[in-house]
Amino acid sequence: MGTESPNRPNYPIRPAGTPFAAQQSTTPFLSSGPVAGSEASAFRPAHPASSQFPTPPFSAGPLVGSEAPAFRPPPSSRSNEPVRPPPSSSSYGPPTSGFQRFPTPPVPSTGQVPPPRPSFTGQPVVPPPTRPPPGPVFSQPQPPSVPMGSPPQSIKTGQPNMNTPLSADQHFFPSRPNAQPSSPPMGPSYATARGTFQPSFPGYAKSQSSSVAQAPPMQPASFPLQQGSYAPPAPPTPFLAQQGGYVPGPPISTPSGLYSGNQMQQRGIAPPLATSQALAEDFSSLSLGSVPGSFDAGLDTAALPRPLDGDVEPKSFAEMYPMNCSSRYLRLTTSAIPNSQSLASRWHLPIGAVVCPLAEAPAGEEVPIVNFATTGIIRCRRCRTYVNPYVSFTDNGRKWRCNICSLLNDVPSEYFAHLDASGRRVDLEQRPELVKGSVEFIAPAEYMVRPPMPPLYFFLIDVSISAVQSGMLEVMAQTIKSCLDSLPGYPRTQIGFITYDSTIHFYNMKPQMMVISDLDDIFVPLPDDLLVNLSESRTVVETFLDSLPSMFQENMNVESAFGPALKAAFMVMSQLGGKLLIFQNSLPSLGVGRLRLRGDDNRVYGTDKEHTLRAPEDPFYKQMAADLTKYQIAVNIYAFSDKYTDIASLGTLAKYTGGQVYYYPSFRSSIHKDKLRHELTRDLTRETAWEAVMRIRCGKGVRFTTYHGNFMLRSTDLLALPAVDCDKAYAAQLSLEETLLTTQTVYFQVALLRIRVHTAAAPVVADLGEMYRLADTGAIVSLFSRLAIEKTLSSKLEDARNAIQLRIVKALREYRNLYAVQHRLSGRMIYPESLKFLPLYGLALCKSTPLRGGYADAQLDERCAAAYTMMALPVKNLLKLLYPNLVRLDDCLLKISPQTEEFDISKRLPLTAESLDTRGLYILDDGFRFVIWFGRSISPDITRNLLGEDFATDYSKVSLSQRDNEMSRKLMRILDKYRESDPSYFQLCHLVRQGEQPREGFFLLTSLVEDQVGGANGYADWMLLLFRQFHCPDDSTDRELMLWSSENVEANNSCSSAHQMHGDFKFINFKSLEAKVRYGR
Repeated sequence: MGTESPNRPNYPIRPAGTPFAAQQSTTPFLSSGPVAGSEASAFRPAHPASSQFPTPPFSAGPLVGSEAPAFRPPPSSRSNEPVRPPPSSSSYGPPTSGFQRFPTPPVPSTGQVPPPRPSFTGQPVVPPPTRPPPGPVFSQPQPPSVPMGSPPQSIKTGQPNMNTPLSADQHFFPSRPNAQPSSPPMGPSYATARGTFQPSFPGYAKSQSSSVAQAPPMQPASFPLQQGSYAPPAPPTPFLAQQGGYVPGPPISTPSGLYSGNQMQQRGIAPPLATSQALAEDFSSLSLGSVPGSFDAGLDTAALPRPLDGDVEPKSFAEMYPMNCSSRYLRLTTSAIPNSQSLASRWHLPIGAVVCPLAEAPAGEEVPIVNFATTGIIRCRRCRTYVNPYVSFTDNGRKWRCNICSLLNDVPSEYFAHLDASGRRVDLEQRPELVKGSVEFIAPAEYMVRPPMPPLYFFLIDVSISAVQSGMLEVMAQTIKSCLDSLPGYPRTQIGFITYDSTIHFYNMKPQMMVISDLDDIFVPLPDDLLVNLSESRTVVETFLDSLPSMFQENMNVESAFGPALKAAFMVMSQLGGKLLIFQNSLPSLGVGRLRLRGDDNRVYGTDKEHTLRAPEDPFYKQMAADLTKYQIAVNIYAFSDKYTDIASLGTLAKYTGGQVYYYPSFRSSIHKDKLRHELTRDLTRETAWEAVMRIRCGKGVRFTTYHGNFMLRSTDLLALPAVDCDKAYAAQLSLEETLLTTQTVYFQVALLRIRVHTAAAPVVADLGEMYRLADTGAIVSLFSRLAIEKTLSSKLEDARNAIQLRIVKALREYRNLYAVQHRLSGRMIYPESLKFLPLYGLALCKSTPLRGGYADAQLDERCAAAYTMMALPVKNLLKLLYPNLVRLDDCLLKISPQTEEFDISKRLPLTAESLDTRGLYILDDGFRFVIWFGRSISPDITRNLLGEDFATDYSKVSLSQRDNEMSRKLMRILDKYRESDPSYFQLCHLVRQGEQPREGFFLLTSLVEDQVGGANGYADWMLLLFRQFHCPDDSTDRELMLWSSENVEANNSCSSAHQMHGDFKFINFKSLEAKVRYGR
């Protein structure tokens, strides 16, 4: 994030190893004989009277995943021909149509070995009963296929079945006497010693350093499976019940008073109207088929879910409540609110919301402005809720009922309107506040603590030698001058300047400079003349900005009296408030607030004192932040130094004043001037709300308990925001105050006193499956990231990463418990359609700059700056940062047509080295920078057209600019189109040639989150690791997770009830014990 120096010696080159090692425990994955998988001995004929299970709840069709025998030799060679089923069922047991399943006995027989069977590799199953020649039969068991898919959209959840006494693990994972650990003990998550980096994309050797043991890389199977595809129906087998033979268990009524039958169907939680027809055939499949003795786990990584379409917001919720505000302003982690605390305790993901109150709206969707004039803003007299689309009018329009607290309020005579036959106001279409979820009210005088102050922009500028030599001073002065016409608040806008090195320099805009050298007893000379009205002193301000760089061009001072200068700026601004922009180039070294070098002590990492490096060292900065907030002053930090400047301490000023941190390490004006110019311009000219406060109101029985982001909490639920803009987002966690909610709907209202109001409604549900169906991955990941970053301030990095991992495991395990028994999913990892990207985003979050690795994986300032930035990012920007866009460019550039419109910039590739072709040109965009990667075998004509005569030199010394040829002009248009789609930050271009280390590794390889890079897991490894913990819960890890949860409630992981299928879910079969054992070793 920001601008990094690729020449640092701390590029994270290290042998791969899992950073999220699960707790080692004895697991029932292995046995002493040649039995593989939990289903190895499942198909054994026995007397039907002894069965403990009902008829399997599948329609006719082949069994996939865990239903197939575990002993399957691989085909002799991979081909595109379909794999056909065996000719008859006689090979597997008696041909009885009503065959029943039985649990595996506690002590498996060593003499009974199921016959081999060819493995299904994901191709369509063809009806003719012929089988290909079997491959060689090995003495070791072979991994089975890995199904994954989604059932039809029409399937809904019925009533719970409480007649299943045993959990899924009890049914499908019986204890075995000779069980072994699933993997040997692993070493430390992040070893300090680093080996030689060996990237794993074409053109590079795949050997790894032998100095440190590591997990083998995952190799994808090569078969043409498309994500989300389904296998066609196959003929019935003797192991399934007859067609349509599924009989649901006896129904159990929903808790009384919540839903009628009609309401249940409207909410999407009604029982299914038809049987689960062809359920088994509606799963696509993956393959786990490694060769004995190899390290290839055989997992088809191409079929794993990836967010290649970016952030996809849930549409069902918007359709259910069309009068809700747009999701760009308010997103709930789940749009189904649990009706009880016990139900909420089983939802192991955070319940809360992410709010971006001033988010930019596209053209035509602007927030309507309402002026009540003499009437006054209509609000509930008890809870102070603003009138909104969900209030109801009664008594022929003379009263209205608050949707939050249900109080009946009088309608002012000026606001009165009659009701029609349906109970709607006759003037409804002329009242935006009654039909729009978002509206802005013109605030009358009684809503203001004091008369509106003129917007004040104050600049606190470091003029030490590093600021002058880097060119920062010149670029900053030119940018401020170019923005003078665009500053908000004309003609009332105020402006002022202070510069500092070892002394403090004041300017009264005569222009005249006054120097204060006494840093212990700071005072402000001529306080009334240090702020000037911009419209009245425009010429003087421009003259000062023109002369500022030359004024200090001979300055050789290396000291920084930042603390005293900050106190002086506070004294000047305290009367008006406003925005303070700080330009800092070196570590504060003089006066109050001086800081020491503490970022180079690598001995602290991995100890209980590690978190102190990421926390503010001096309480002076937090106290100053509190004082600044009290006087309505917001602080934005611009940090430029290539040396340690303690962003952890300086960033506190931005965190508690609603500000922002911009980080430009190793700033050079020749390279970074465009980035600084764009971001400073946006900071000065974007829409801003001054002296704001924000509160989130919600219905009876629920309340927001914790808030996360850049703000100061003035009371239990009031956020103080001296300045808030469209690039800031805030997160909050929700809790239930009552044991049982009696309402059918919960309402939320976000009010930002300027006054902008966003209102939304969400249904109250009694079913956990409905909470999963209406989950919002983007909001969950956004809240996850804030919780994890806050955890790093009090714990080790590894603890924060483990907390993310365990939270995901517990959530998916609970979801599995809903469906594992009746759908026979014991050997599979299932997940709801709404959360299919959650594991990948969790992995990306663990690999992000604030959380990844240890001491040598990121500089301390870089890590802290990224954390401050991520705490304020809106959902879409955060998801793009975690999983950037990777797009191939050379195909477009070679087209003759000059029109960029023909190029689809949304065609994204998976973030893995296998997506890179050595003959191609690729761009990686994470919202903060562009990385343009030139393959080793790319055509020289392309590089010459784009880079000119410098195409063969070191790319770190080459800048990308428009050249006099059509290919170069087209590339620049593409980059401009990317920047226009996301104007929050300026993406600076970094050119990388394949094999150019460490530059390639620093800029590109660390962003390929699906690969094993820097000692962290790849995507396939991560999924296998989650699966191992998925089936092996550990009390110690559960207790550790409880400490991180905002609600210290006992997790309920029982599987005492068997629910019918609810909404959409997918599953991955990880029954391959061989793959898991090899992976662990």
